[in-house]
Amino acid sequence: MGKPLKLGIIGCGAIIGQYLASFRRLPDLELVAVADLDLKRAQAVAEQYDGVRAVTVEELLAADDVELVVNLTIPAAHAEVALKVIAAGKGVYGEKPLAATTAEARQVLDAAGEAGVAVGCAPDTVLGTGIQTARKAIDDGLIGAPISATATMATPGHERWHPNPDFYYQPGGGPLLDMGPYYVTALVTLLGPVVSVMGAASHTRSERTIGSGPRQGEKVPVNIDSHVTGVLTHASGALSTLVMSFDAVKSKSPNIEIHGELGSLIVPDPNHFDGDVQLFTLDAGGWETLPVSAGYLDSGRGFGIADLAATPPGREPRAGGTLAYHVLEVMESVLESARTGSSVRIESTVERPEGVELAALAQQADALQAR
Repeated sequence: MGKPLKLGIIGCGAIIGQYLASFRRLPDLELVAVADLDLKRAQAVAEQYDGVRAVTVEELLAADDVELVVNLTIPAAHAEVALKVIAAGKGVYGEKPLAATTAEARQVLDAAGEAGVAVGCAPDTVLGTGIQTARKAIDDGLIGAPISATATMATPGHERWHPNPDFYYQPGGGPLLDMGPYYVTALVTLLGPVVSVMGAASHTRSERTIGSGPRQGEKVPVNIDSHVTGVLTHASGALSTLVMSFDAVKSKSPNIEIHGELGSLIVPDPNHFDGDVQLFTLDAGGWETLPVSAGYLDSGRGFGIADLAATPPGREPRAGGTLAYHVLEVMESVLESARTGSSVRIESTVERPEGVELAALAQQADALQAR
């Protein structure tokens, strides 16, 4: 308490730029070192950030001045890297998903519990004003008891813009495991934990063509289902319908809609931190845009790490490993159901993370530490 949490990053791919932009705005976080299997990539990052050194992965794990490691490796490596970080006695915050499988994710949580270190995981977009304003509207009873939700993500595929999209089409990737964490985490934040799922999936193409960068025109194999639909039954009784696609071209539907006894909500894109929340009630003549009423103001990727840093020891951070595990089990179970044609019961559960009152992060950190 009272001093910045010192961070190291393993993995210097495309997403790191968004984290660096946030770290520059978060005085409670201090980035000290970056590492990558390709040391030149780490060096390129270090040159952009004053006071940060580029090191090997082994050197970062051994560094005395690194307290928590941000794991930005590819999904297939998330668990392996996290276990090495935990074995080095450091906390870990990973990009989503927590691991490629729930079996690997359980190893991570068990190891962290034994070592007494913290585990956090993206997405932290749910801490922003968009999802949190929608959550407060639900909690305030503006739509009455929630009945159902729909969540839709439709894109023709990341290979159209990503220069190295291979991992999106291998186990641990795919539309559900790649983009689903944003949507399922938002649904759990809004409606609570999931108790069972049904799923269906399809695989329309065996290869994809890279559309940009030095590998433009190169073919990559597809070894995952590229269109996934699921029905989630929440412990509350609410039903969520999930559509995640790398095959569809575009959807005009809202990213997430929540329907209740008294009204409906349009929830902004859960891959973003802000956005308008719209409400239509039984007595309304049209859609009303709600004022921003909850969430971290002006937030971005990495704010979940600052939230973790402000969480008292022994308490689960809002973007914590337990939530990430539950979300991963939900997604894995949707894929299992798609393979078997049977409903799958969710074994894990999680408490709905505490809501974020409307404030800048520094104000929220003071409130967290005061409790």
